[in-house]
Amino acid sequence: MPASVIDRRDGRPDGENWTENFEELPGGAGISIILESTSEAGAGPRLHRHPYAETFVIRRGSAVFTIGADKVAARAGQVLVVPAGTPHKFTTGPDGYEAVHIHAGPRFVTEWLE
Repeated sequence: MPASVIDRRDGRPDGENWTENFEELPGGAGISIILESTSEAGAGPRLHRHPYAETFVIRRGSAVFTIGADKVAARAGQVLVVPAGTPHKFTTGPDGYEAVHIHAGPRFVTEWLE
C-alpha cells in the first residue's frame, strides 16, 4: 500500500500557523489529529475528557494544563500524555502555543464537562 500524503487545506507550502483537524486518516492510522497554532495568550478548550489517551506534542510556546486535580506547565520541546477518561483543559501562555494533539482513536470522541 502506498503512503498517503495530506496537504494543508489552505494551500500554504509550509507548516507555520497551521490549525486543522484530521479524522479517519488513511492507511489505517487509527488516530485523529488536531494541529493547533495561536499567538493568542489565554486561549484553550474548556474542561473535557476522551475515552482514549490524548498526546500533546508542544512545538512552540507554552500552556498550563489542568489534568484531573493537577496543574502542569508545559512548554515547547515537551510531550504531554493525558490518560484515557481524565478530565483536562489548557490555557495558552503569553507567547502563544503550537502543538500537535494526537487522539488515540480514528474519530474525535469528546465529553464536555463545562
